[in-house]
Amino acid sequence: MCIFCKIIAGEIPADKVYEDESVLAFLDISPINPGHTLVVPKKHYANLEEIPEKELFAIMAVVKIIGKSVKDSALAAGYNVGINNDPVAGQVVPHLHVHVIPRREHDGHALWRGGKYEAGEAEKILGQLRITN
Repeated sequence: MCIFCKIIAGEIPADKVYEDESVLAFLDISPINPGHTLVVPKKHYANLEEIPEKELFAIMAVVKIIGKSVKDSALAAGYNVGINNDPVAGQVVPHLHVHVIPRREHDGHALWRGGKYEAGEAEKILGQLRITN
């Protein structure tokens, strides 16, 4: 059982921000900024590809509620929403979770930096990624 499943089961305490029948949101124990919240499905899914869309929509609805609360409470003027999907992307706990990170001007946290495609590289990538319905 993963650490988030233990939190959901009440075996490990957490500072709960929100809870309903399918979603739990709690303060991150290593916050980037005060109010950094994790939103998790109560059922265990390792990553984004595993979760059914209905449950994903429920999680994102809670992310929206938490984000609004961050702004309405004046905790921060904005927030980042992030998912680290799989270990190579920085996912430490193998239970899908969405970070809601309050942001303040000049808080010292930078976003990732962008790069540029080499000639012909974008077309090659499109060939690998393009999805048709």
